[in-house]
Amino acid sequence: MAALGNPKKTIEVLQKYHFQFQKKYGQNFLIDTRILERIVDAAQITKDDFVLEIGPGIGTMTQYLCEAAKEVAAVEIDANLIPILQETLQEYDNVEIRNEDILKTDISRLAEEKNSGRPIKVVANLPYYITTPILMRILESRLPFANITVMVQKEVADRMVVGPGTKDYGALSLAVQYYSRPEIIVQVPPSCFMPQPKVGSTVVRLTRHEKPPVQVNDEALMFRVIRASFNQRRKTLANGLHNFSQFSLEKEEIESCIQSLGLPVNVRGETLTLEQFAELSNRIQNKICIK
Repeated sequence: MAALGNPKKTIEVLQKYHFQFQKKYGQNFLIDTRILERIVDAAQITKDDFVLEIGPGIGTMTQYLCEAAKEVAAVEIDANLIPILQETLQEYDNVEIRNEDILKTDISRLAEEKNSGRPIKVVANLPYYITTPILMRILESRLPFANITVMVQKEVADRMVVGPGTKDYGALSLAVQYYSRPEIIVQVPPSCFMPQPKVGSTVVRLTRHEKPPVQVNDEALMFRVIRASFNQRRKTLANGLHNFSQFSLEKEEIESCIQSLGLPVNVRGETLTLEQFAELSNRIQNKICIK
């Protein structure tokens, strides 16, 4: 099977199988070999690596991954793409094609079976509508990953890398930065895809922290605090936390926790750093325990 990665080859494959793009899966296939090469380079894949690819499509990226890695597991939700993948990847004996929903796949078990629990590398061209749930599942699952190299909508990439005080800063920024170090690799215009999406894309690499950059007593509580802080962005931090039903604290108690950090009582959540959120959640936990 000839290498994919250009419009002519992609069209040939799609026509052969009478493939119809499904809007519900957010399918946009990459047709630019330069971008494909940049992604593989960014993922720093070697012949010692096991790679999990999410959303292989017709196998365009998968071919590059098979050339670079020891072994690849390609997880594709669309059953109509499985026969295409079986053809486009038939020359490779180091790939397993799995017709599964990645949100229902036991990724940790897969990593254990395929790579004896050693850190794996994840590569994905994610459908825009489900980018955040997939990323959060990987990050929160304690999956042993070395890095995640992912194609996402430009505005999602912007949210991953920004700091406090900007309009893009939010719960996703803090979660990504707690678990990993995000870096923008390359901007990808709509013309690099078939069909062309309406918005630009960005390749981002998330390199897992050896240990989190902040110390927090209760990680789950911290992320509840963060979500509550951004749930109603226009409200003050104190009001946002008080309106969040999971905290059994009076508003005055929440305000005292905020002020104990040296912050004004009317501060908004979008101005707090990850370190400040960690400390705030520790103080809220202490208040809850004392009650």
